Amino acid sequence: MPARRLPARLLVGAVVLAVAAAFAWALAPRPVPADIRPVRRGTLAVRVADDGVTRIRERHVVRAPLAGHMSRVSLEPGAAVVAGTTVITIIDPPDPTLLDPRAEAEAAARVETARALRDLADKALARARVQVEYTAADLERARTLFPTKAVTHEELDAAERAWRTAVDEVAEAEEEIHVAQHLIEVSQAAFVRSRSRREDDPPPGTDAWRLPVTAPVDGRVLRVLRKDGGPVAVGAELVEVGDVGDLEAVIDLVSEDAAQVQPGDACEITGWGGSQPLAGRVRTVEPRGFTKVSPLGVEEQRVNVIIDIDAPRDVRLTLGDDFRVEAAITIDKVHDAVLVPLAALFRHADGEAVYVVVGQRARLVPVTIGRRGDREAEVRAGLTAGDRVIAYPGDAISAGTLVTPGSP
Repeated sequence: MPARRLPARLLVGAVVLAVAAAFAWALAPRPVPADIRPVRRGTLAVRVADDGVTRIRERHVVRAPLAGHMSRVSLEPGAAVVAGTTVITIIDPPDPTLLDPRAEAEAAARVETARALRDLADKALARARVQVEYTAADLERARTLFPTKAVTHEELDAAERAWRTAVDEVAEAEEEIHVAQHLIEVSQAAFVRSRSRREDDPPPGTDAWRLPVTAPVDGRVLRVLRKDGGPVAVGAELVEVGDVGDLEAVIDLVSEDAAQVQPGDACEITGWGGSQPLAGRVRTVEPRGFTKVSPLGVEEQRVNVIIDIDAPRDVRLTLGDDFRVEAAITIDKVHDAVLVPLAALFRHADGEAVYVVVGQRARLVPVTIGRRGDREAEVRAGLTAGDRVIAYPGDAISAGTLVTPGSP
């Protein structure tokens, strides 16, 4: 009987041990997956970044140099232009003013007045010519009688002066006729209407009174500000042209960041649509800021920073005027520094701390941070190169937590 009970007791004991082991395994702490990253030593680039737009360094707005009647602008945005050769438009003389009934009556009266003046000048010319004939006969008679002493020297001089005066009156009367004729033509010009313009008008240069407006620089048409033909005033904007390859970037930084930027600082331009960032350099920081409302509705003081794009033109052919870009400006570099990922830092007490992985457990370590970069920060105390820290620690991780590498 005892021999039969022994295997049953062993079986019960084995079951109890298995149940206890299962409970112990279920209650034992499990490692928490964590993003574990190393602390390294290297160079930290301190940068300020924001977005902005590109713009052509030298843009030109072509304006009408004279008032007149312009032809239709056939150029489209993007069309290539050559300085002094590409014709943008042609300006003809302006049309004369249309006459209302009163102005037309006045113009007709001026024509009749001019004709009357010409009639008077014709009559004066006829009288002057008759006078020339009479004085010429008197002069000839005086010259004939002078040798016989029948005419004195004074009488001969008087006859000659009378003849010369009559000749001058003829010339004066002829000039008055010419003036009267011009007055008639001027008065009749008020009735001239504008000529009709056609698409097949002769090209520029054929008529001296037509003014071709050409491109001021080599480049491309950026905008067509006036397309249709018609009357145009002096200074009217026609097209905007510029060299698309001669670009610069305008980045508006908050004033606190702009105060740290100096001309000559290196810059990296991204977000422009290309696969590679473009190198650039700060040319100037504008001395005056402006107020801008952020997407969150907060008013910010912004300052424009002008950046020269140093990248060759052939690597940014698709980049044009007023394109959006992102720029990161390097304002300082910290060499041979202990660097920790920014994702590992969190607020603790009155400072910052990280979780350092020691063995397989997380340990809370307060740290002193110096300069900050885009993804890393300078550690001045608390960590050494080679330490492993937890990035993006969640609520499941605390001091003493068992961790394992993996996705949190």
